[in-house]
Amino acid sequence: MDTASYLVHRFGTSLVVLTGVSIITYGLLFLTPGDPAEVILSQQLDRQPSEAEIEAFRAEQGMDEPVPLQYGDWLTDVLRGDLGTSYYSDASVTGLILDALPLTLELAAASVVVALALAIPTGVLSAVHRGTAIDRASQLGALIGVSMPNFWLGYLLILVFALTLGVLPVAGAGSYSQLVLPAITLGTGMAAVLTRLVRSSMLEVLDEGYLDTARSKGLRERIVIYKHALRNALVPVVTILGVQLGALLNGAVVIEIVFQRPGLGMLLVDAVFERNYPVVQGITLFTAVAFVVTNLLVDLSYRYLDPRVELGGDPA
Repeated sequence: MDTASYLVHRFGTSLVVLTGVSIITYGLLFLTPGDPAEVILSQQLDRQPSEAEIEAFRAEQGMDEPVPLQYGDWLTDVLRGDLGTSYYSDASVTGLILDALPLTLELAAASVVVALALAIPTGVLSAVHRGTAIDRASQLGALIGVSMPNFWLGYLLILVFALTLGVLPVAGAGSYSQLVLPAITLGTGMAAVLTRLVRSSMLEVLDEGYLDTARSKGLRERIVIYKHALRNALVPVVTILGVQLGALLNGAVVIEIVFQRPGLGMLLVDAVFERNYPVVQGITLFTAVAFVVTNLLVDLSYRYLDPRVELGGDPA
């Protein structure tokens, strides 16, 4: 399949996925117990609202219309580039997302750097020294990393490095020192998954005959391993990395709560508790779009890593 046809096909399937996500999210919000209008007005007025105030608010926000009609109105606005307005501040949802996004992207990027810095050398060493103490220690570390809950690791790091040693801040954002603990917390779980995959991929590649050819040409072992073997072993790693990036955004929600970082995670959690539906729907849709685009870029990167890979098909 050529690139243009592949992009058209992926665009169509992406629209189906995003539509499904929006319908499910919209429907689940209306299944939550309690009247959102009453909850919102109670927080805004700091008292129990009257029935007249509740009905007026519902009419003003279009909550008195049937749910399918409300969804249709919201979807029409989304297609025009309007994600709606917050119930509390009258600020646009797009603006709120763009304000919180840089801190979440900063955390995600730093976590990926931590994960790759740990996973690639550890996975390569484990494969090259298979069956040795290095290999066993690597696999044990990966098992612990996969099994350890991120939030528990986050609180442990706060206890050690912030409260006991006092070398890093507990919470907040804006400086590199405030990014260290959240990035390590979020990146460790991804590193554990990638370490196992790098090891298994390298074990398959190390048995290939072309590496013997490279060695026969007098190339140093380090060049053979990292230039020839690792590049071909990275194709499945990139695939999982794309999937992990989606999980990374979900993990950022928890980590931003633990470290009190005012990113998308904090914004989403606050919106859920406040019944601020436009913000919840906007962030969910934005995250879904980011996940779809990331996976598309991962698929397109196959051609660079391995020219034998056919888009939408198997390796030639």
